[in-house]
Amino acid sequence: MDTLPAVPAAADLARPDETRLPLRGTPPAASPTALLELLADAGASPAVLKSTRAWMARRPSEHSRTAYAKDAAWWLAYCAHAGVDPTRAKPTDADEYETALRETGLAKSTRARRLAAASSWYTYLIRADVADRNPFEGMERPSVSADDSPTRGLTAAQLGTLLAYARDHESTRTYALLATLATTAGRIGSVLALTVGKLGHDQGHRVADLVVKGDHTKRVVLVPLAVDAIDRHLGPGRRRAADYVFATRTGRPMDEPAAFRLIRRVAKAADIPHHATLSPHSLRHSYATALLSKGVPLADVQDAMGHADPRTTKRYDRDAGKLHRSPSYRMQDELAKAMHTDGIGL
Repeated sequence: MDTLPAVPAAADLARPDETRLPLRGTPPAASPTALLELLADAGASPAVLKSTRAWMARRPSEHSRTAYAKDAAWWLAYCAHAGVDPTRAKPTDADEYETALRETGLAKSTRARRLAAASSWYTYLIRADVADRNPFEGMERPSVSADDSPTRGLTAAQLGTLLAYARDHESTRTYALLATLATTAGRIGSVLALTVGKLGHDQGHRVADLVVKGDHTKRVVLVPLAVDAIDRHLGPGRRRAADYVFATRTGRPMDEPAAFRLIRRVAKAADIPHHATLSPHSLRHSYATALLSKGVPLADVQDAMGHADPRTTKRYDRDAGKLHRSPSYRMQDELAKAMHTDGIGL
């Protein structure tokens, strides 16, 4: 494989057993261009750069290319920190990386996604004849069960409280973002990548075309609550089709870490009890559990969520049902009776 020296200044970084490399937070490269710059600064050969560019270009949506770039960048940062030349990385190096991700406390899904991105990169480099080995091949990756969901949801009342607070006290962008997430079940990456040109009408409905998994486009209905919030945010000014709906002052889309912090901040201000455990996915989670608990057919919720497998959607039904049906409530009733009998107040 063409020589790819370690990232510059890697020698100045402490070894992994001396200082732990932060493996969460702001990615070392936040875009495909930034990933290529990271590789170029590291001294990657033209063949490696060309192959990496082609590897990312195979994904038609900017959102997907950006996601792969971010995930792959963590592996390069780890290599720099560990003093490993990524072109000569061994399976043991990949396994130590997986261990470092696990010890950081990242969710199984996040770890699996980062490992998959790094493996995909090597697979393409091998196909392009610039790599001889994929150190991630054959690795035992984290098993992500459809029944495992660390996401904390909100009740419909809590969602209403959150949206009302955002409407009355936050920026129009914040309110529009939360209203869109709460009423479309869109994934945060898809919603943040939404552009003005992807807003429109279809059969009398206001709609938005979101880029979803597999680089497909899914048309979702924008209910009046979301329409009003978005229209209020965009205002009467003329907008270009390429403008991001949830743009920053630079015109770029808000990034996911910023959206994560925003939701927790607003939830805290709105006095949501478990604000510190919420994430953008909490609104998607809550969409499913609220509708399934109201008797909306599973197939309809599955379609809205964009799940290929109904078992994935049914997980949300189990998540809601098992809490509402928990025998702990019956235990509380029995204890209350006993405590009252004994003259002990609750």
